[in-house]
Amino acid sequence: MHIEKIPNGALQENCYIIADGTDALIIDPGSEAERIIATIQTLKVIPQAILLTHTHHDHIGAVDQVRDAFSIPVYVHESEQAWLNNPEMNLSAQFMSVPVTARPAEFEFTLYKEYDFGKLHFKVVPTPGHSFGSVSFLFGDFVIAGDALFKGSVGRPDLPTGNLDQLLKGIRTELFSLPPETIVYAGHGDDTTIGYEQKTNPYFN
Repeated sequence: MHIEKIPNGALQENCYIIADGTDALIIDPGSEAERIIATIQTLKVIPQAILLTHTHHDHIGAVDQVRDAFSIPVYVHESEQAWLNNPEMNLSAQFMSVPVTARPAEFEFTLYKEYDFGKLHFKVVPTPGHSFGSVSFLFGDFVIAGDALFKGSVGRPDLPTGNLDQLLKGIRTELFSLPPETIVYAGHGDDTTIGYEQKTNPYFN
């Protein structure tokens, strides 16, 4: 399994390319589409889909360019489907000089469903609280947590549809139930592990 992290944009959002052999998934292409596309070409992998942990502007800015470059579908939680082309809800109207939009996703996730794309296998679990449609992707010994859980912190709960109690409950239920050695790949910043956050994250200690 190969995991390529591409920090991008002014907020240094982490786009991930997850690959097993030539099968690949692209998670949260936030901006710098040309760089993401070039990295995929360099890796010589074949993307199967784009997965979105949530639809804030810094996670979706390159969706359409990357989708069109590889002719692949996009998957999103149903409650944030409409945010893709709504600058008010994806927050680009408030925080960006140019509004960010993307076309509707081709598919909506079924929570707790396990998905297979070639050799890649993952499960979708709800981790709302940063936004009400935030999800995480469980890939066996690692999890892509979006903006739910960070190294030493959690996602902002003060944005529209955010809720701190819901966020902490989701992390405890869906992420802290994983083995402590599980690696957490966050939407911003450094990687961490479930065990490290259980012991040191100030929101839980």
